[in-house]
Amino acid sequence: MTQKTAHANPNKNRTPRHRAREFALQGLYQWLLNNEDAGAIDAHIREAHGFNKADAEHFDALLHGAIKQAAALRGGLAPLIDRPINQLSPVEHAALLIGAYELANHIEIPYKVVINEAVELTKSFGGIDGHKYVNGVLDKFAATARATEVEDAKKRGQH
Repeated sequence: MTQKTAHANPNKNRTPRHRAREFALQGLYQWLLNNEDAGAIDAHIREAHGFNKADAEHFDALLHGAIKQAAALRGGLAPLIDRPINQLSPVEHAALLIGAYELANHIEIPYKVVINEAVELTKSFGGIDGHKYVNGVLDKFAATARATEVEDAKKRGQH
């Protein structure tokens, strides 16, 4: 997996939490392709260049949480996608798992931030239009997982 556009704008501030999401995406990608043990993936990722600039606690939550809850997250995503989940690109699949995990488990992070971060990950690592797909799916997922927050945003005209 190669990073395509994350360095296209060197002035873009990549926060420790964004970096945690990037590393979690890489770990989930590895898990999806090789079904490797989460602990081994975690150890490998922590040795990667730049990991010291990531929010390690959030990385742990995303990688291990998304893997532990993968079946439930996929169950919630399945009715929202247009093909079997195993036919998604591994990058889109991983970004959807991260986004769905954050929407379901980290209500302290606004849903729009969660969706935007998943879209940015897909733009950086995925195919040309994958980010549009991830955006649409997570927008639908948020309408259920964060119904009150989404409705409040609509009422304020912010959706």
